[in-house]
Amino acid sequence: MTDQNTGALKVLWFLPTHGDGRYLGTSHGGRPVDLAYLRQIAQSADQLGYYGVLLPTGRSCEDSWVVASALAPLTERLRFLVAVRPGLQSPSVAARMTATLDRLSNGRLLINVVTGGDPVENAGDGIFLDHGERYEVTREFLDVYQRLLKGETVNHSGKHLRIEDGRLLFEPVQSGGPPLYFGGSSEPAIEVAANTVDKYLTWGEPPAQVAEKIATVRAAAAKAGRDVTFGIRLHAIVRETDAEAWAAADKLISHLDDETIASAQKVFARMDSVGQARMSKLHGGRRDKLEISPNLWAGVGLVRGGAGTALVGSPETVAERMREYQAAGVDTFIMSGYPHLEEAWRFGEMVLPLLPLDQPVERHAQAANTGPFGETIGNDVRPSAASAS
Repeated sequence: MTDQNTGALKVLWFLPTHGDGRYLGTSHGGRPVDLAYLRQIAQSADQLGYYGVLLPTGRSCEDSWVVASALAPLTERLRFLVAVRPGLQSPSVAARMTATLDRLSNGRLLINVVTGGDPVENAGDGIFLDHGERYEVTREFLDVYQRLLKGETVNHSGKHLRIEDGRLLFEPVQSGGPPLYFGGSSEPAIEVAANTVDKYLTWGEPPAQVAEKIATVRAAAAKAGRDVTFGIRLHAIVRETDAEAWAAADKLISHLDDETIASAQKVFARMDSVGQARMSKLHGGRRDKLEISPNLWAGVGLVRGGAGTALVGSPETVAERMREYQAAGVDTFIMSGYPHLEEAWRFGEMVLPLLPLDQPVERHAQAANTGPFGETIGNDVRPSAASAS
């Protein structure tokens, strides 16, 4: 594995608009996810110095555009990675939505292009296209969408889309529109990535597999005369020691039974997503061999679709594993953990300081109670860095 990226990293967190809790696959320890809770997570991520937050999309989630619009005025620097859905949205309407939210957030919008890999959910949304056709639509959609955001007047007549005199009257803040993020492991998906997007995303496979995928996409982009950067979507279970982290991983699935696992895997099996098939193959629905690579744990994927792996360990261990992905070419990490509020703080305080961040945490000298220092001892003395034994 060769060093492809040794520079600064972008680290994003995740807004759990599809639910949150202390355990997977059960209502025990679950918590309601309302605007007040999402505001806490977003403002914590903003304060801790995360580059942005990913908002998921699909019928299991609150609408990402509405949530981002509600949270943007409540944050200062945080960027919002929000999905456009080719085939589900008109590219012209999506471009107007994009330009509006980019202006209202003062240029803090990122776009996640999601083609969709569940035929059942797609049918519920009125999409009756096979795998290949969905990527044909994606290519046409992005052609129109990107041209509109660049200020062009678009007339397009293709196999799936027809646009006459398409144009934006109000431009986005970011010249040419927000950066495009996109993930997909099939050949049509890689072709889309190579020809249209800014950042290719992969789910958390072992580093060697990620390096191989990056090499494939990079070569395809070079053939198209383009450069693409790379990101990865992972969960994290960080504790002060490796042993404590592995205990926390076991606890996360301690209420998970075999019937629930089988039910989830049945849903994943119906999907025509190559990426989901690769995720499911990592564990095979079995809970006895979940460490698939050093400190890479596939337990989340037993019941969660999409990103199904977590980095498990001490802050130093997790940072070291992240540097392995960085060496493969990854410059952007989209992280999450259960529950998302507490784990945003845990990861932000314990791991972010160990990484070369693209956006360093701002410290306000005028704040009255700067730290960190912990609680004042005896109402008089600030604790030292290490307590006496």
